[in-house]
Amino acid sequence: MDVDNGDGGGLSSSMDIEQSLLQQFSCLGTTDKDELVQQLQKLLGSPKHLNYSTAAFFLDMNNWNLQAAICSYLDVEAPNTPPLMALVSDPDASETESIEPNTQFQKAWHISNSGKESWPVGCFIQCSDGDTFGAERIYLPALQPGQSTYVIVAMHSPPMPGIYQSKWRACTPAGSYFGDPMWVILTVVEQGTIELTEQLSHFSELGAIRPLVPQVPNPFIPHYIHRENKDSAPTDGHF
Repeated sequence: MDVDNGDGGGLSSSMDIEQSLLQQFSCLGTTDKDELVQQLQKLLGSPKHLNYSTAAFFLDMNNWNLQAAICSYLDVEAPNTPPLMALVSDPDASETESIEPNTQFQKAWHISNSGKESWPVGCFIQCSDGDTFGAERIYLPALQPGQSTYVIVAMHSPPMPGIYQSKWRACTPAGSYFGDPMWVILTVVEQGTIELTEQLSHFSELGAIRPLVPQVPNPFIPHYIHRENKDSAPTDGHF
């Protein structure tokens, strides 16, 4: 579509983008799939804007034709405003949380739609960096602006002790990242360490307060002597 800008008409911004891209890849030719993915990422911005799996998806959908993949991507992504997501709270966030090897656990995040548009159906979160802890992608509800939800992911701790971390991001149905990053930081300790620590803590609590020991009369002294001593004890402090 032509836009009248006072100088006889010019191409719209979308046509300018497509024409510029066509000029850039018109001389490119390769059949290597990894190279095609890198070229698509470079032409459309950067790997941070378009991850590897999304680039490969559009290329595969278009029989690894670079020009067709770019046109498909622009048709799907360019007209749409990226969703917005805010991390409201991370209830389990603690670098001191410890867990034993090969243990199942759950990670929860409280997120919200911080934008002015509803999320499209099919958004999800997935691990973008670090250890996945055996977790798969989790699909998100199509939140309305201002709505929030808790995302709960079932995970499994690694078999070896150490400190592990995992970065998770929300993705559009096409796989483009958006919103605040979410983290999992896990300290895996040796088997039995947590139980031993709890036992030591319990013993420490027992020793913190000295119990009151009642005075028990000597069984070898006749009862009446105890009573006489009690009755004859001075009450004014004088003997």
